[in-house]
Amino acid sequence: MTKGPILIDLDTALPSPAEAEPILDEPAPREVAMQQLAALSVRKPSRLTRWLWSAAVALVGFVASLAAWDYVNGLLARSPVLGFTATVLFGAVLLGLTLKAVSELAAIGRLRRLDQIHKSAATALADHDLKEARAVVGQLTRLYAGRADAKWGLQQLAERQGDILDADGLLGLAEQTVLAPLDARARSEVEAAARQVATVTAMVPIALADVFTALTANLRMIRRIAEIYGGRGGAFGSWRLTRTVLGHLVATGAVAVGDDLIGTIAGGGALAKVSRRFGEGVVNGALTARVGIAALEVCRPLPYVTTPPPNVASLVSRSLTGLFGRKPEA
Repeated sequence: MTKGPILIDLDTALPSPAEAEPILDEPAPREVAMQQLAALSVRKPSRLTRWLWSAAVALVGFVASLAAWDYVNGLLARSPVLGFTATVLFGAVLLGLTLKAVSELAAIGRLRRLDQIHKSAATALADHDLKEARAVVGQLTRLYAGRADAKWGLQQLAERQGDILDADGLLGLAEQTVLAPLDARARSEVEAAARQVATVTAMVPIALADVFTALTANLRMIRRIAEIYGGRGGAFGSWRLTRTVLGHLVATGAVAVGDDLIGTIAGGGALAKVSRRFGEGVVNGALTARVGIAALEVCRPLPYVTTPPPNVASLVSRSLTGLFGRKPEA
């Protein structure tokens, strides 16, 4: 029997503990609220579902119209005064519905006008067509005529556009003079929405609170961006615009969460040192910023010519820096 420790020589060296993979207490967030929201928003109903809803709406309208007709006739038989009053009230309701429908059509028309100007500008840039660029500038001037926040920019554009002899320079001048203040306001809306979504996701542990916050914040953000660029929309116009924005994101794969995005925003491995809720808040804020960038591209009447387009990392960095009370860098 030997005394003391026994040493056994090994042919291969054992791995160092420093080379072991870190043990995570909780899995990294992947399928978060904004991804679910985007996927559900652009999912098209089946043909049977559309037919069922159309038949249901037609049936409800028919029953309501027949009930109103019988009700007014009954009142006329009982008392002409009551019947006349009911007729006037029903007429007022129908007039209000008609005006609302006209307003919704006008809102959709404004959104189409922005899209048409954007396509014309893209064509002028691709073909280097100065004549087409001047036509786009004329449409842009008529679009923002009468707006106080665009008055100075339109004056500068009118004074200097005669000196520009190429399409790129002319559209770049319009971008710098007219759209620069609108771009700043739109980016502020995106940063505010990303800050709100990230804060609620990280701080509120209530189930589905992040989904509800993401839905309301993104709808409000998209509507305000459209209003800033002159595309005020009603209920149906805003929903159509939202579906267009989210559909663009899903089609291009922009709602995917990558490690490079998380690392850029959270500072490398810092995200692994905090809670899962904070990580989901950062990711939801980043995806909200991506929705905002897509809304900018959809609602902006001109493509980016001289101004660099915003990116997710800068928007989220500014929004989270503002969250902790520090002034973001310009």
